[in-house]
Amino acid sequence: MAKISGLNNTGVLARVTVAAVTAALVGTTTAAVAADAPKRTVAGVEQNSDASAFSAAAAAPVNYLHGVNSAGVIWRYEPVGGGAIQRLNTQSGSGWNYDKHFTQADMDGNGSANGMYTVNSGDLTYTPFGGSPRFIGGGWGIYNEVFSAASTGGGVADDILARDSYGVLWHYLGNGNGSLTTRYRVGSGWNQYTQIAGKGDVSGDGRPDVVARDRNGVLWLYKGTGNYRAPFATRTRIGSGWNTYNAIVSSGDLTFDGKADLVARDRDGALWLYKGRGSSTTPYTGRVKIGTAGWNGFRELF
Repeated sequence: MAKISGLNNTGVLARVTVAAVTAALVGTTTAAVAADAPKRTVAGVEQNSDASAFSAAAAAPVNYLHGVNSAGVIWRYEPVGGGAIQRLNTQSGSGWNYDKHFTQADMDGNGSANGMYTVNSGDLTYTPFGGSPRFIGGGWGIYNEVFSAASTGGGVADDILARDSYGVLWHYLGNGNGSLTTRYRVGSGWNQYTQIAGKGDVSGDGRPDVVARDRNGVLWLYKGTGNYRAPFATRTRIGSGWNTYNAIVSSGDLTFDGKADLVARDRDGALWLYKGRGSSTTPYTGRVKIGTAGWNGFRELF
C-alpha cells in the first residue's frame, strides 16, 4: 500500500509518496491544470450571535452549511434557529473547480470551523476562512473519502478521516494549524458504505460520532471513543431506506441545542433535516424539509 506524505508531530513536512504517485503529482498534465486553474478564494465567517452561547461548550460545532457548484463557486447557508437555514446574499468563494473532498475544520476548539480542507490533483490543502490555500501533503489521490468529523482523537483541533481504495480507514490528528500528524490505521471494510458523515456528538456522550450508509440503504452509527488509535466503537443499526438520498452530510449543530444534526438531499434536489436527539439508539428525529428542489445544483455539500 502506498504511503502518504504529510506532517509529523513536529510539523515537519515529510514527503514519502511512492514513485508512481510522485509522477502523477508532478506530471505535465497536472502542471498544466494547475497553471490554468482559477485562483481559489473563500470568505471569512461571522458566527451567528444566536449560536455563540452554545458553540464553545457544546459537543457539536455550530457552522454554516456550504455548497460548491460545478462552476467552483461556494455558497454559504446560515443556521437561523430551529433547523432553518438561509443563503447569504453574496457567494463565499470561487475558483474551486478542481477540488474535491471539501470538509470544514475547527483549529482552536472554539466550537466553529476556522477553515476547510480540500484535495486537488492528489494534494491536500488547508484554507483558513478568509485566507489562501496552503499545501499540507501529497499522495491523497489514493483516498476516495476524506472528511473531518470534528476532534475524533480527543484533542483540541479537528482531525481527518480518510478511506483508501481497499476500504481501510485512516486517522490523521490535527495539530491546530492545518498540519496533520502521521496517519493511523483504524479500521477496514469501509468500502461497504456509499455515504459517510458526521460533525460532532450524536449519541449524547460528548464524543464525535459518524454515521455510514451501506449499499442496501441501511444507516449505521459508529459512536466515538476519544481514542485516536481506535476512535469508534462497534456499529449500531439506526435506520433503513436511506438510499432515497444522493447526499448525506453534517455541518454540525443547525438547531443550537448542542447536538449534531444530519442533512440529506433526495433525488429531486430537496433538502431534509434530521435533528440530533442525543441518543445512541434513536439518534435522530423524523425528517423536516428545509430546502425545496434545486439542491442538486451542488456537486458537494459540507
